[in-house]
Amino acid sequence: MNILRRIFPVSLQLSKCVPPLSTQQTFALLQRNVSPSGRAISTTVPRLELMEFFDDKKHWGEQEVKHGRGWTKDDLRIKSNSDLHQLWFVLLKERNMLLTMEQECKEKMELFPSPERLDKVKESMDNLEEVVRERNRAYYELETGQTGERPGKVVPNELGIRFYYRAFEHVIPKYANPKWNERHKFTYGGNAVRKFLRLYRERLYNEKRKLRNRERNEVVHLLRRFPNIDRETLAQRFPSVDVEKLYKLDKIRLN
Repeated sequence: MNILRRIFPVSLQLSKCVPPLSTQQTFALLQRNVSPSGRAISTTVPRLELMEFFDDKKHWGEQEVKHGRGWTKDDLRIKSNSDLHQLWFVLLKERNMLLTMEQECKEKMELFPSPERLDKVKESMDNLEEVVRERNRAYYELETGQTGERPGKVVPNELGIRFYYRAFEHVIPKYANPKWNERHKFTYGGNAVRKFLRLYRERLYNEKRKLRNRERNEVVHLLRRFPNIDRETLAQRFPSVDVEKLYKLDKIRLN
């Protein structure tokens, strides 16, 4: 592997500088990562070298790698804060390894085995972050009556398109920070911008109208082909269409 040839000498130097862990120390570290309730956290043996950026050698050249499912929110809610902190770095390490192997497969023009592993790691990290934010919101609402989230507001940009801006701290105040004022202009004006906004809103309206017409035509086609179809399920599938009103049409009922 190209990446392996570049980093292998550095890995050998780092392994010589850092003393290896004994078997008892490794077993003690693994015991700390096991949770008594729920799903246990799976960790690898710490090697403290750059080879951890690569998958196990027995998976090299394989078409498929066996793996489990991602971490759900229900699995993560029963974990302690320390377990979530450890699991975050385990997932981060796994993601870095998968990205390295994916890049190496692209350079070699080979098939990356089981690419869905990246999606499951990303899903697990998103669920973990959401669970941590739930706990933070509950704590701040209990202590201060506020969510504790970064404040924000909906503001327009220079083209008049509105977006949600999250505030963050600066060392220099806003009125004395010319760079921030140049990059963040929450206002717009001019005939050209107004014309752009008019055409932009017209395009959004036409897209919504076409989507609404396509859904209506699809519902009409389903009602004509299957007159006894469950209308409640059809209404849940197409919430923007009045299914009962379409069902009362003569051309549908007589068919």
